[in-house]
Order: sequence, then C-alpha cells, then structure tokens
Amino acid sequence: MKSKTKQFLFVCISLLMFSACKETSPVISLAGEWQFAMDSTDVGLSEKWFDRSFADKIRLPGTTDEAGYGIPNSLPPSVEKPQILHLTRKNSYIGPVWYSREVTIPSGWKGKSVELKLERVIWQTSVWVDGNPVPGSCESLISPHYFDLTGYLTPGKHQLTVRVDNRKRYDITVNDMAHAYTNETQIMWNGIIGEISLTAKEALSIEDLQVYPDVTGRQIHVKGKISNRGEAAKGILQAVVQKQENNPITTVTRDMDFPSGETLVDITCPMGDSMQVWSEFTPTLYQLDLKVEAGLVKAKGSAKFGMREFSRNQSDLLLNGKKVFLRGTLECCIFPLTGCPPMEPEGWKKVFLTAREWGLNHLRFHSWCPPEAAFQVADSLGFYLQVELPLWSVNVGRDKNMNEFLYAEADRILAEYGNHPSFSFFCLGNELQPDFNFLSQLLGYVKAKDSRHLYTTTAFTFESGHGDWPEPGDDFFITQRTKKGWVRGQGVFDSESPSFDKDYVASVEGMTVPLVTHEIGQYSVYPNLKEIDKYTGVLDPLNFKGVKQELEKKGLLDKADDYLKASGYLATILYKEEVERAMKTAGCSGFQLLDLHDFPGQGTALVGLLDAFWDSKGVTDAATFRQASSPVVPLVRFPKAVYTNNESFTAAVEVANFTDRELKDQTLSWSLKDEKGKEVNKGTIACPSLSIGLNKLSGTIVSPLDQPEATRLTLSLALENTPYKNEWSVWVYPAQLSPDKGEIVVTRDLNEARKALASGKKVLYNPDYKKTAGLEGKFVPVFWSPVHFPKQAGSMGILCDANHPAFGRFPTGNYTDWQWWSLLKQSKTVVLDSLSSVTPLVEVVDNFANNRRLSNLFEAKVGEGKLIFCSMDLLSDWAQRPEARQLYFSLLEYMKSDAFHPSSAMESDVLSQLRLGGAPSGVSKPEDIY
Repeated sequence: MKSKTKQFLFVCISLLMFSACKETSPVISLAGEWQFAMDSTDVGLSEKWFDRSFADKIRLPGTTDEAGYGIPNSLPPSVEKPQILHLTRKNSYIGPVWYSREVTIPSGWKGKSVELKLERVIWQTSVWVDGNPVPGSCESLISPHYFDLTGYLTPGKHQLTVRVDNRKRYDITVNDMAHAYTNETQIMWNGIIGEISLTAKEALSIEDLQVYPDVTGRQIHVKGKISNRGEAAKGILQAVVQKQENNPITTVTRDMDFPSGETLVDITCPMGDSMQVWSEFTPTLYQLDLKVEAGLVKAKGSAKFGMREFSRNQSDLLLNGKKVFLRGTLECCIFPLTGCPPMEPEGWKKVFLTAREWGLNHLRFHSWCPPEAAFQVADSLGFYLQVELPLWSVNVGRDKNMNEFLYAEADRILAEYGNHPSFSFFCLGNELQPDFNFLSQLLGYVKAKDSRHLYTTTAFTFESGHGDWPEPGDDFFITQRTKKGWVRGQGVFDSESPSFDKDYVASVEGMTVPLVTHEIGQYSVYPNLKEIDKYTGVLDPLNFKGVKQELEKKGLLDKADDYLKASGYLATILYKEEVERAMKTAGCSGFQLLDLHDFPGQGTALVGLLDAFWDSKGVTDAATFRQASSPVVPLVRFPKAVYTNNESFTAAVEVANFTDRELKDQTLSWSLKDEKGKEVNKGTIACPSLSIGLNKLSGTIVSPLDQPEATRLTLSLALENTPYKNEWSVWVYPAQLSPDKGEIVVTRDLNEARKALASGKKVLYNPDYKKTAGLEGKFVPVFWSPVHFPKQAGSMGILCDANHPAFGRFPTGNYTDWQWWSLLKQSKTVVLDSLSSVTPLVEVVDNFANNRRLSNLFEAKVGEGKLIFCSMDLLSDWAQRPEARQLYFSLLEYMKSDAFHPSSAMESDVLSQLRLGGAPSGVSKPEDIY
C-alpha cells in the first residue's frame, strides 16, 4: 500500500511539475483547428465579423486551397487559353478570409508582453482580440507578420481573430507574374503557413539581433536592440559564441545600464585561431547566444551564422578572398502539390540536395524571398542564395505607396534573414523598368544598411540605356548580353555553326564587377505525360491533360515519350554547351539556368531537365550533367563538330578549378574512342599546378582522324584519381566520297520527280528548301514556351530510328545532335497531318501547342514508283558540309538495296500540295521573341 501511495504521489507531483512548466513556457503554438469564414463581398468590417463564431473550420497552418474551399474549377483539359497558360487551381479564392479561435493565456504570463507571429501570409493581415481591434496592420509577402498584443491578451480565455486579405495591394508585377504573388507557379493562396504562435516577453527583451562576420579580423560584430518595457535597471550583457553546444569559443561580458525604452548593442567577439570559414566545401556554422540579466529579469536571443565574406576584385567574385564561380538555377516558388513554399526544412532538403547532386552551388530566388526553412537548409549545405524583392515591374518608381512598400520589404528581408551565411546576394527584382533613379536610391539604401551581402540593381533589364553594362552601384551584374555582345548561347547557337572553342571574353572585356549570365537555356522540352498522376494536390494539370487529349485525337499518344526524350536530349546538349562557354570565359563569375527544373507557368514553360517536383524526366542523369557543372571541370576547345578523315583533330585543354584550394601534381588523361568503344588514340597531360580559376594547360590533344568509314568518336577527359571527367562527340566522314546514284532519279524539280515516279522509278526528291512551303528549319528548340512566345518557329528537335538502314552510312543517334546543324538549318519542315499513312524517316517534334505531324525526310510508294522526300538540302556546298554529302550517300545506298520497300502509299499530286497549313513563320532570334 505504501508503495502504491508513493507511486501515486510521484505521478501527481510529476504532473504538477509538467503543468507548471507548460504554463510558464514562453511560446504557445496556435497550430490546429480554427473557425473561418470567407468574405468575398468584403462586408466583414461593417458587419463586425471579428466578433462572431463561424461555422466552417480549417486547420492552420494551411490554405483555403489545401482545405478545398473556394470556387471550384469548371474548365476542362485543353491546349487553349487559359488552361495552357499554367497549372489550374482546383479551388480559387481571392478576397478577405476571417480566421478565429479561442486562446488561453497562462497565469505565468501576467505582466509580460505578448507577440503574435504569423510566419507567412499573402498579403495583408489585421487582428482583433475579443472583438477589439489591434491598431495597425501588416502587409508583407516575404517575412512574418508580427502583432504586439500586450494589454489585449491577459491571463485567461480570449477570442483571437485574424483577417487575411490576399487581394493585390500594389502593382509589383506585369500580369501578376512576380513569384511572390502569382498564379503562374505558386498560387494566390489565402491562409497562414509556417509558424503561428504567441510569445511572452519579459520586461527586458533582445530585438533585431544581427551578426556581422569579419573574416580577415577573425571576429564578429554583434548588433541589436535591448528593449526595456519597465523601469531603468542595471545588469549584465553576455555574448557566448559556440560551434558545439556547451563548448564556448569565446565569452564576452559587460556591465550595462538598461534605461527604459531601447538600448543599442554593438560588441565585438573574437573567433579564435581555430576559426573555420563557411563555404560550399566547409559549411561550418556557429551560434551566438546573447543574454541580458537585471536582477530577476532575464532574456536571451540567439542567432546562427557563418564566417564568410563575399567581395569582388574587379570582375572576380571572391568568397573569403578566393575566386568562386556560381553554378546556379532559378527557384520561382514552384511547389505543385501545395501551391505555396515549404515552411519546414524537410520540404527544402529535396530542392537543395537535388541541386547539389546535379552539380550546382547557387539558387536565384526570382522576384521573391524564401522562408526561414530554406535558409536553414542552404546554410547547412553551403549553398549561395540570391534573394530578391517581390518585384518584376516596368513601372518601378511611379507609385509612392508602392515605393514605400519596397523599402519596408527590403528592411524586413535584411532583418529577418540577414544572419544566414547562405544569404549571399540581394537583387532588387527581375527585369526592372523604368525609373533607375529610384532604383539607384533604393540600392544605396540597402547597401548602407547591411554590408553582409553583395547587391545589384536588377536581374537584367530591357530598359533603353541600361541592362548591357553595370549600374554605378552594382556589386555584381546579371545580364544576357553586354554592349559588346551576347553572354548566353540562346542568341548564337541557331545562327552560328557548332564550335566548341568559343567563349564570351570579348563581350565581358572591361567589366568592372563580377558578371553572372542571366537565365541561360530556356530550351523547351515536350511535356512528360506520365507526370499527370503526380498532381495530387491543389493544382490540376489541365495543360498536360490537354496535350494528352490532343495526341489521343491525332493518334500520336504512343509517340509522347519519344517526343519527351528527343526534345530533352537536345536541351541537354545545349545546356552543356551553355554552361561550358560560361566556364571558359575569364571575367565571368557564374551562370543562372532557366532552368534545371520545369517552370509550369507562363504558357507551360517546360524548360527543365527535371520536372516541377525536382524529379528526373529520364532525358539525362545527374552524373552526365555534372561533367560540365562541378567544382572542377575539364574543358577542351576545338573548332567544329564535323571533320573529314584527311584532317587532324586538335584541341586545346583547360581545367576550371573552383574548389577552395590549388590542386597540385595532377594528371589529365584523354582518349578518343569509336562507337564500338575501340580506342583510336589516347594520351596524358601533366598538370603540375591548377590554381583557383580557369587554367589553360600547355599540353594539346592532337590525333589523326583516318577512319575508314563514317563514324562518331567520343573524346573523353578525366582528371586521374578524382571524380572529375567530361566528354564530347566528334563526327568523322570520308573526305573522298563519290555517291553513285545508279538508276535512282535525284532531282529538285517536281515535274521530273512525278514523271519518274509514274514510270515506276526510285526517286530522291530534294526540292530547294528556300522555295518549299513549311516551317522554318531550326536547330535549337522552342524558346521558353510556344504559347508565351507564339511567333517563333515551332519545332523541338528531331526523332529518328538510328538503326534504320536509311542511316546505315550516316552515324546518328535517335535524336538531334550537333552533326545535324547545317542539315536542319538548311531545311523546311512539312506538315504530314493529311498523310497519316506516311512513315517519316526523320520526324520533327512539333511543339505541344500545335501537336502536328511534322517531317523533313520520309519515304512512300507513289504508284509504281518509290519515293524519298527530303526537304533538307543534301546537294549544296559539300566541301563545307560533308554531313550533307554523307546523308545523301547513305540514302542512296539504302535506296539501291533490297531493304528499300516503303510500306505507305501516297498520290503523286500530294507532293505539290504539302503546305504549312496557315501557321506563322518563325523568328530566329531571342531579341525578336521578346
């Protein structure tokens, strides 16, 4: 009995102790069930909704979309607007919503200040307690909303009501495309996400705690405010820096007076001789604990930080005094299941770990700022983040209220996230226009306020007189072209024949700040229709479903996966060359892809090698992509993709070393292998010292190309005993080749072709492509989106069967590669929608807005004759285009063989009827697209 009594007393005492601890906890989470009501007619204020109970319930953190509230979508799948523009909200709501719940304030909070935190909200919030309005409102898109509820929340029960209004407050963007407020990627959700809490504060509290690392001085400067809501008092201030818990590196203690009101804190703490810097290679984090004590009143503030310093030396970007190269992509708030960003670290790990797996070290947050959780993960992995104001506007500076909002948002970003070492760069917004006087003043303001980041005015601009050279206040410069030329391949890859010895040195000559290339890539990839089943959240892929529906109607659904792989392969080789040209450019400090993963808005811009979920599409893999995007990249320079076998292959060799140290006594091995893996040649190049930056090696690759037959060779480079390697394709064709057409009629003349076919002959009809109606011949695929930029030529690469005997003497893969460049450029693409039975030998992948059946090389029976139709120029300029002669030769050999038996038939008059079908002819330059 005594034992049971003791156990009972022990349990009771434990419960009382637990209850006491719970009551005195300084934070109360408000996560859970809330009452709520939508106020679409905005009558809540006049009818005093803040003093009501609401019948509907919702769980917060969360959104009305996630809870299934709002106007249900009634649109069917379609490739028309608006469905094709972006993913579709299953339930939409724009307007005020009232959220209310009962809260119980513990007795231990008596006399303390109480603060309400709403971590992330769109766009404006107001608060009532027991029907009484709390003065003021909050209106931030990127930082927590805080309300001082001191005097409103006394011990006991209270009704807390929050009004969230997600209607647009300021015109921060053209067509609502800035990613802080948009339906293009995230959605204009209503709700409260992240932390929702009440915090009790003592009479003394630490506010706005900021840590400024001084790497050179091996110390930190700590700044903050001590708020004293009571009477003046004396006490101590103590700063403790530690890397590991309970293992202080340094402790600084001061006696202080704490007058009523605010006292500014500014102290210096040494970091010691064993200080470690923060970078992608050593993401070492420290914690500062700042404590104040005055009698029985105590308060504490903490901040994590890293010892890092970004700076510049002319055009070199430096991290802790060493050159660094940004290998980046954009993050545009693309989270298709929730329509809003993750607010816990776990939700960001996939983003950053996938980006790291694909060789990246940098993310640009385009026209928005991520939440605290993103910075935490980036800090731990050593990622360099570019943060932007929620701004993408051509009317910057014209509205006084918006201007004040932008200044306030900048203040909030710097105060809320400035301690994070990953917060490396701050940009005022994307492609901003027109008032650069206002932008210059705003830039000067933020630079003076916080020295921990590098700053730039805008991520490129189309404003006349700007955008092609840095603004006076820029610490770094983001552009797609300078006043001296392009710094991204989209402007040149379709107009210049393939070469792998190019860079942008001439375009960046004289650059006085580090340059980062703006949104390189944007190569559209065909939709992955298998992705449809992944959309189990708040967004419906009516655009994907519409494409699937169109393919089903046209009998092309079985080709969808082939279209994906063909366009994805082309995008992959173009992204590789984009990245390598940036790497080869002395004076370039990095690139920002658009994008490694898909952008589901702005006309369904599927420009990624990964899908919108950061999952692979299967068009390439991380190991392949990392060959050109790693801390160390072997590089070569050679002038062309296509050679003849009487030439010698010569390539200069470079190694980009953007680790944090010099690499000594390395050996670079190289080899040339044919398609069967047989080694044609090999060698090694000594690398006694690879300094940080771009290293031009003295050794050169030289090899004869005396291959007896047409072949594709693979050039491989590897830095021995390291994971760093790279490879390229080289095509070699016979220099002496005399195609024998035998009895085959080769003609450009339509009448001659028809006459020969009527006589039962074999005909290779190769009309003059300049006089052939059809789509413009293109090598590069659709730029960004065929919906967003509809006036461009519409193709997305080619698809062929590499094992077909027609290509028996023309080495090729199944998809577009560099040896097809002149063939595709000197061509027209014809529409075969009315010739469903005709089998293309080369199918041109159409864009997903049109889904036509396209080809520039097909075969057919025509009466008693047999036809190969080719709208690629096979007959011109063989001295400069050996690939044209080789394909011509291969087709002739096929036509002379017993394998030439076209299975489909067509009438001869169809040859004169092949037409484009009313689609617009395309433009060829990105500047025309814009």
